Amino acid sequence: MIWWIVIALILIIICGILFAVEFFIPSFGLIFILAVCFLAGGISIFFKISTNAGWLGVVVSAILVPAVFFIFYKILPHTSAGKSLMLDAPKGKKTGEGIPDSEQLQHLLGQNATAASPLRPVGMCEFDGKRFECVAESGYVEKGKNVKVIKVEGTQLTVREV
Repeated sequence: MIWWIVIALILIIICGILFAVEFFIPSFGLIFILAVCFLAGGISIFFKISTNAGWLGVVVSAILVPAVFFIFYKILPHTSAGKSLMLDAPKGKKTGEGIPDSEQLQHLLGQNATAASPLRPVGMCEFDGKRFECVAESGYVEKGKNVKVIKVEGTQLTVREV
């Protein structure tokens, strides 16, 4: 009788693991159906022992399946198989980098810069070693020409050739 209880508990634990695996591996519901079969098998073994044991098995399942799911869900990303399923964080960029806010760009108003690429009318300009995307007022500015920021609107810098 003790072996039947151990087998039933193992089936319920496998059910929790399969529910967690279903989140990572697209199986069109096949893993979910398999997990439900393991759960039904585990609970039915408890009910074959006795009705009271069956209801105890339902309570144990209600506690054990979410607990195993949660533990497996937390452990899986740190395993070699889990790392192959997860995306890595972007490399080379620090947190917070990206397009500056308009408040950060206001200090560039009236500043001179060099066109780091041709502006047709959009291109890159270099301000003291930092590059920003700029829009040329006249429509085209060749690479290497000096420009001056004449307007800052949102995150857009408008420049004029000097």
